[in-house]
Amino acid sequence: MTPAHGGGHRRAQPYGRPARPGADDAARSPLLDAAARDAYGEPPAPAPHTPAELAALLALLAAPRARIRSVVVGHGRDAASVATAAAFAGAWELRGGVVLATVDWPETAASWLRAARRMTAQRPDAWVVAAAPYGFVQLVRRLRHSTDWEPSRSYAVAALRDPRLPALAGPGTLHGLRGALPDGGTWEVRGDWVISFPARPEG
Repeated sequence: MTPAHGGGHRRAQPYGRPARPGADDAARSPLLDAAARDAYGEPPAPAPHTPAELAALLALLAAPRARIRSVVVGHGRDAASVATAAAFAGAWELRGGVVLATVDWPETAASWLRAARRMTAQRPDAWVVAAAPYGFVQLVRRLRHSTDWEPSRSYAVAALRDPRLPALAGPGTLHGLRGALPDGGTWEVRGDWVISFPARPEG
């Protein structure tokens, strides 16, 4: 189990669910400002998924205690994310699962409200995401403050296992998010930390 702290030079902040939208939240911008982007640096582009990564992602959702059948799949518009989302959706349906909707988004948007509403319109058991970090973190800032989206019911690809994302998204915004790694391992966001779990040896 390998922790990676995402707070940079900032002290870790307590996490908890942000307040539901009100007058102040309605004016809240999910956009990352230039200073945040400069501090973060340019993230690598999403890589094509591996068979082990896809298998690990499916296994997370298929765990008996998860009780997941219906999902909404969200993805960025880069080639790797599009391909991974399609591969997951096909594999999930082959296992008897239901894909209620597939939602895509650009890397830049005015408010992210349209994509956020499409992601949450059908009340799935879970959300599955394949995307680049910048677009994803701005979308989840909107999701967390303007919808009933829950990170603990969300699953993501290896490209989003970045130790800096929890700090960029804001306290509590990603707590509980889980995902898969290229070698078949998994990861999880716990507060300001991203924890990795190695793949279990076969046999």
